[in-house]
Amino acid sequence: MPISARQSRSAPDRLLSVLGAFDLEHPALCLTDISRRAGLSLSTAHRLVAALTEWGALERDDSGLYHVGLRLWELAALAPRGLALRQIALPYLEDLYEATHENVQLAVQDGPEVVYIEWLSGRSAVGVHIRVGARWPLHATGVGLALLAHSDADSQEAYCGGPLTSFTPYTVTDPARLRRMLADVRRTGVAVSSRQVTDDALSVAAPVRGPGGAVVAAVSVVVPQADAEVPVLVPAVRLAARAPAPAPRRPPGARSSSSAV
Repeated sequence: MPISARQSRSAPDRLLSVLGAFDLEHPALCLTDISRRAGLSLSTAHRLVAALTEWGALERDDSGLYHVGLRLWELAALAPRGLALRQIALPYLEDLYEATHENVQLAVQDGPEVVYIEWLSGRSAVGVHIRVGARWPLHATGVGLALLAHSDADSQEAYCGGPLTSFTPYTVTDPARLRRMLADVRRTGVAVSSRQVTDDALSVAAPVRGPGGAVVAAVSVVVPQADAEVPVLVPAVRLAARAPAPAPRRPPGARSSSSAV
């Protein structure tokens, strides 16, 4: 990044860029790597890292590498769509797990992505590329389809008209087919995603509604595609989705999902 561009960035932007340097592939970084990934000079990175470490947002281990600190976890636990929703839904997720002994997931929508806020791993279940905090495009997962199908009509159309990333030969990347799938989700109340992320897994998902009826999350079970019995899984997933979720919190002016087509 040119020096002039670095200098023009605001202080909050530089601070956030340091935190943004960490991700799933880079959970531990040295100061030089933070500087490079954040696009900051070494001296600026050193100053910001020191401040974040003192506050508790970062932690430094004995080898000199930095990690995300517990102070950030404490703040994240306050998110209404995070820990609070997870605590309410967990008994229902555990019931779904006991009924299937397969991977059970709870997720919320964040823009064009689904974010997983809980995951119960099956004892001998199919492998999934999921962890708490993981993000995936909405169209490629069962929970994502359940959430997208109940977002407002403009958001659905914008998403269908955008690039649809493919992960396997079975990932739905045709906008017309995706629109038909979303219509089926609204009609049936469940979403079925088969081999879209890995070619051996199938997920059945259902929307979780808040007190006013708006969809605030989605729950799913992921099973081996070859052995999937969708009609058997649907009632169990629907029952788990009846968790009494808290009402969604939207910023002023945000549109309700009740206008979904």
